[in-house]
Amino acid sequence: MLEPAPERFEPPVGVPPAVLPIERAAAALEVILCSGFPTQLVVIAVLTTFGMHMRLADGRLSPHFVFTLTLADTLLLVGLVAFFFRAHRESMRRELFASRATWRDVALGAVLIPASFFLVIFVLLLLQLTVPALRNVPHNPLADLVKTRADAVLFALVVMIAGGVREEIQRGFVLRRFEQYLGGGGVGLILFSAMFGLGHVEQGHDVALATAVLGAFWGAIYLRRRTVLPAMIGHAGFDLAQVINFVVLSAG
Repeated sequence: MLEPAPERFEPPVGVPPAVLPIERAAAALEVILCSGFPTQLVVIAVLTTFGMHMRLADGRLSPHFVFTLTLADTLLLVGLVAFFFRAHRESMRRELFASRATWRDVALGAVLIPASFFLVIFVLLLLQLTVPALRNVPHNPLADLVKTRADAVLFALVVMIAGGVREEIQRGFVLRRFEQYLGGGGVGLILFSAMFGLGHVEQGHDVALATAVLGAFWGAIYLRRRTVLPAMIGHAGFDLAQVINFVVLSAG
């Protein structure tokens, strides 16, 4: 007599499967490796080994070093993101770009450029009124990278590659991993935005906080739209406008 097959437990509809500890640990490692710090340290070590100098004779950051670092780090980090998506049998295009771009995403990206400026100005003014001591860096050190027209062109390329491409692909990947394995997109948005702000602390504590808020704003757009394209356009446009501002101030 045949015995009935044991019943299989099926999770209720709409309930995500349980995350195994090894999956959580692997996702955390992926997030750390794609946080920007490990890849930049590797690239800096390679560049300095081959004789490139981070600073010029006058103490300023070398625009050529920064450009090379940014390009190499972008290639390395985006390559890591693509590798980890492929290792999970996921489509990078589907996960980060909702499979295809639409004119609505492009239009939203264009709107995000002035919206990002208004948000940063509002946060900085609010901090200046409530906690003026946070403005501890009166002169933005990044402005020193723009001394000549060639510097301006290089720096414009740097900010569009670093901000518009690398950081938004990085942000989308990190938020996706938090959604899947590390406590949810909201947790990832808070933690990664805080780290994003800390990465700009050399520009001042007030700028770091404003940047964290801005990063959360761009991350929320991704979580809502499921594509990094609008934030890419908004971020690149915002950073490019800052370079133009540096050029104008330098000329004045």
